[in-house]
Parts: sequence; structure tokens; C-alpha cells
Amino acid sequence: MPWITNQGLLSYRNNIEQQNLLNQFLRENGVELPGETLGKLYDYADLVVETKQFGNLISAKDSEKFLSRHIADSLVPHIYIDERRKTKDERVFDERDKSYSDSLSSIVYQRSDLSSKKWADMGAGAGCPVFPLAIVMPQVQFYAVEPRNMRVQFMQMAKEKLGLKNLTVVGKRFETSGLTDLDFISCRALSTFENDWERARPALKKGGKFLTLKSYNNVAQLESDPAIILHKYTLPNEEQVYALVTRGNE
Repeated sequence: MPWITNQGLLSYRNNIEQQNLLNQFLRENGVELPGETLGKLYDYADLVVETKQFGNLISAKDSEKFLSRHIADSLVPHIYIDERRKTKDERVFDERDKSYSDSLSSIVYQRSDLSSKKWADMGAGAGCPVFPLAIVMPQVQFYAVEPRNMRVQFMQMAKEKLGLKNLTVVGKRFETSGLTDLDFISCRALSTFENDWERARPALKKGGKFLTLKSYNNVAQLESDPAIILHKYTLPNEEQVYALVTRGNE
């Protein structure tokens, strides 16, 4: 019998509609996750939606679509990680506009050697994207960096309940966290790209990568910058276009 959370919503362990939307999004982008991994994602979603003692972590409206909106969005960096673009001959040719596609489905992903990588998430808030990423990439060491005490307490509790041994919660501002020589730094809708990049760059190792999730309209002007790569995408049942923006520390 499906049980109801204390916010009156169907538990994500039993919310088949939301599960289907998330899994369809992942399949369309070449990702299939084991049942155990998906279960942890559902459990994390329930923790965010149900937990009240740490304040309102998410709006009531977003609580109804946490898998299809927030979990799916958080997993976009996983889809793109360690990417290499196909050569022109390998890439998908679109007969409609006579161009080669840079869409998600036309990119090859290599995730084979991540065991020694360190990844920090700036301004982690309630844990998106860092918790979903830590769940699907257990071989990577993640750091959730967040200065607000209530959010830090929630993430510590969620980490323990989910058994995430590859995640460390750091209750400081990123600039004072002491983290250095990082392979990846991410953030989600934190500030402008320029501000986020300037905060992240000193802690990236040479050859490291900065990744941020933004509304496409807010970063469209960056497409002309050769140092930056934008990957446009949409989320299930969302009209808005988003972008994963990446920049390497050369």
C-alpha cells in the first residue's frame, strides 16, 4: 500500500509517474541506473520533501516534481562527465538543417577512471546536485560546501541515512573551505557564470573542470567564448531551456 509523506505527497518510492519521467529522461540521454541506485535517489527525494525541522528546503510546487525537475537536473553533469565529442564523421547529421548535432545523444561518454577524482559543489544548499551525483558516482569523492547551518545539518543527516561514504559535508564558505587541487567543481543556479568561475578557479587543479547548471537565457551570450562549452537541454514537462556550462582550467 503506497504511503503518504507528511506533506501529503506520494512517497517517491511509490510515485510511479515521477519515476517514469526520470527514467525516460535518463534513457533518452543514454543512461540506465541500477535499481538500488534509483532507490537511493528516491529516498533522498523523500528526505528533502519530508524534512521540516531544518526549514522549508523546497517549495510545495517543486515537491510534487522533485524527481523530474531537481533529480533529473542534478544528473545532467553525470551524463556529460568525461565527455569527448565525436569526430565530424561520427556525429549525427541532421537532414532538416544540414548540420551536425551537438545534442546529448551525439556525444560519447567515458566514466571509466573516476576513482581518484575529487569533486566539490559550491553552495550545496539542500544537496542538489551533489547528493544525486554522489549516489550515481560512488567512486568519486564529493564535498558538499555550504555555509548555512540548517542546510549543513540536513545534509549531515541525509548523508548518514543514505550511507554515502564518498561524500563530505563542509560547513563553510567555499573560499574558506580549504579545498584545493580539485578535479571538478560544480554549482547550480548560484550566481552569474563569471562570479561562479572566479570563485571556483583557484581551487581547480590544472586540467580540472568547472560545471554549472543555469537557465539558457542567462548564459546564451557565452556561446561565443571559445573557452566555454554550453550544452542545452530540457527537463521532463518543462518548457524552459537549460544549459550545462563547462570551462576547463588550462
